[in-house]
Amino acid sequence: MTAAPQFDHSRLEILSPAECLRLLRSVALGRLVYTLGGLPAVRLVNFALADDTIVFSTGRGEKFSAAERGDVVAFEADDVDSELHTGWTVTAIGHLSVVSADEATDLRRTVPIHSWLPMDEPSLVRLGVESLHGRRLLPWAQRPRTRMHHGVPAVGRGLLGG
Repeated sequence: MTAAPQFDHSRLEILSPAECLRLLRSVALGRLVYTLGGLPAVRLVNFALADDTIVFSTGRGEKFSAAERGDVVAFEADDVDSELHTGWTVTAIGHLSVVSADEATDLRRTVPIHSWLPMDEPSLVRLGVESLHGRRLLPWAQRPRTRMHHGVPAVGRGLLGG
């Protein structure tokens, strides 16, 4: 028996962690959000999933330094159809870490991790996912007609209220 879809207050479908991981596996590009000089920085990275861990290749720059420090970061990937106004977004939050050389060798054999940029001595970095959230914008006919409150229709609430 499949659980009924749950929706947030904006009428976006709330995705389960398993569905979030399935969707992450369906794309190769995401955005890493980390801190650089006390301010947010966003960088595109091509990535792969090793079980429920996000892995990407990087050189000895800002992202590598964040991994060496074990920074808490966010990672976001999505897929959107701008003509149909449908799509999904998944956000993962966790700590970055540098993958050891021995483990990197094993990962490169089993996970399709290939940098899109030419790099001298690339290292693998992992994001240990501690929080995973996703939302899907469904086709118009599949969206709830009323606003949702904790996954339940919000009776008596105006379109912009509550």
